[in-house]
Amino acid sequence: MSEPDIARRVAFGLISEVIENGKLLSELTLKPNFMALKTAERARAQRLATEALRGLERVDRILSRYLNKKPPLKVMNILRLATFELCVGGEAYGVVNDAVNLVASQKKVSNFKGLVNAVLRNVSKSGPDNWFLMRPPRIPSWLRSPLKEFYGNQVIKAIERVQSRIPPTDLTLKDPSHVISYATFLEAEIVLGQSVRLQKAKQVSKLKGYDIGDWWVQDAAAAVPVRLLGRLNGVTALDLCAAPGGKTLQLAASGAKVTAVDVSSKRLSRLEENLKRTRLFADVQVMDACDFKNKYFDVIVLDAPCSATGTLRRHPDLLFAKNGSDFTGLFNLQEAMLEHAVDLLKPRGRLVYCTCSLLPEEGEVQVEKILSKRSDIEIDSSMFRHSFIKNSWLIHPIGIRLRPDYLGALGGMDGFFISLLHKKA
Repeated sequence: MSEPDIARRVAFGLISEVIENGKLLSELTLKPNFMALKTAERARAQRLATEALRGLERVDRILSRYLNKKPPLKVMNILRLATFELCVGGEAYGVVNDAVNLVASQKKVSNFKGLVNAVLRNVSKSGPDNWFLMRPPRIPSWLRSPLKEFYGNQVIKAIERVQSRIPPTDLTLKDPSHVISYATFLEAEIVLGQSVRLQKAKQVSKLKGYDIGDWWVQDAAAAVPVRLLGRLNGVTALDLCAAPGGKTLQLAASGAKVTAVDVSSKRLSRLEENLKRTRLFADVQVMDACDFKNKYFDVIVLDAPCSATGTLRRHPDLLFAKNGSDFTGLFNLQEAMLEHAVDLLKPRGRLVYCTCSLLPEEGEVQVEKILSKRSDIEIDSSMFRHSFIKNSWLIHPIGIRLRPDYLGALGGMDGFFISLLHKKA
């Protein structure tokens, strides 16, 4: 028995943890055994797992044609990973052989080797043709229903079309004046005026400018909240719930004296690595944001913990870790954190509140609540006066609503709600 390709073996472990135990890839890929892999192996394993999960509905429909009943879950997950690879152009001999060897390595299910071989031989013949004829995978009903009620069926279908495709990679530049030169060199597009978008997947660490820290990976939509603030030379800024750190880097690059706070030391380690690589500085503190007190800031960014329903195009594993049962707790936490953030703001200070969520309860509703409770803050209307924001994305007088189907022809964007608040003197 030959040893399976390491990226396939690791990808199988990742999707098994997601499907069987509701783990998130963002957690699994921080574990020491994963980080010990070579960079290229990590990237390929994560990509395989992510894309297999993205296409799982299609995968299961194809497999159902060749299975009278589902085999044990470990076998099913090996079949799923291999079926995905075969349907998107994977070389049949290597994919099938590795899948059989993976089953053989699992003692309790090694007797399913023959089934796996037979099923995948059939998939290799008809799967690729059927793959692209299938409709885009649907958002699960527990989430689709409330989103459909708010946005309507046509918008949800458009979002699902975008989420069924591999998303592009967006880069935020430390110096935005270099955006044209970087886009030209990398054969990329410029979206929302400052983000450099690469349509084809590449190893990020091999790209021009990575080693010298000229940029970091950040979805174009995620870069918008800090961009609303303009240049911040010399101002004090607080990034609450800072990890993984893109907004902290933006604040520092804009000239602010930044304090970054997050409860996760593991996730903050990535921020510290990026600060070192980009030669930017922030005072990084590991603690619960609600426990951070006794300091006051000119600018605060609160990217509050949320359902992350706006990021499914990049994180399809979220649908296996969530079922909507935690929504109420998140809504209450956001309300408390937003009020706490206002307390940390200096008079005449500005506060960006944002969530990478499509649920209005985590965005518009939260801002309406804080405005009804606090007479010392008001909407800063300057957020509506940016040329890179389309009028149709504005929700007067509350904020900005970004959706995954916006820029759909270019690969979409993450879903975000953003509002800019001003503290009265």
